[in-house]
Amino acid sequence: MNQPDMGGLFQQAQKMQKDLKAVQDDLKQRIVSGESGGGMVKVYANGSQEVVKVEIEPEAVDPDDVGMLEDLLLVAIKSSLEKAKELSREEMGRVTGGLDLPGLF
Repeated sequence: MNQPDMGGLFQQAQKMQKDLKAVQDDLKQRIVSGESGGGMVKVYANGSQEVVKVEIEPEAVDPDDVGMLEDLLLVAIKSSLEKAKELSREEMGRVTGGLDLPGLF
């Protein structure tokens, strides 16, 4: 029986680890946005799924209806984080060749 080339596998694993680190660093710099209320509320997140900025148009602020603004923020945050998650999944998938590696994304 042929034994697997352990040195080659180790080198491949090291390369994948280096490539994954590079993608993670790149994702921190890439920004996606989610919005609600026809663009009155915008939330920006990076590819590492960290919210980095929130923009609220003055028209969205009604002191008599704070609940509406809260709902608009929640929708925009969820949208931006879902886009960031998808971006991360796509970019990491390029490195892993589509392998589902738990805890990676």
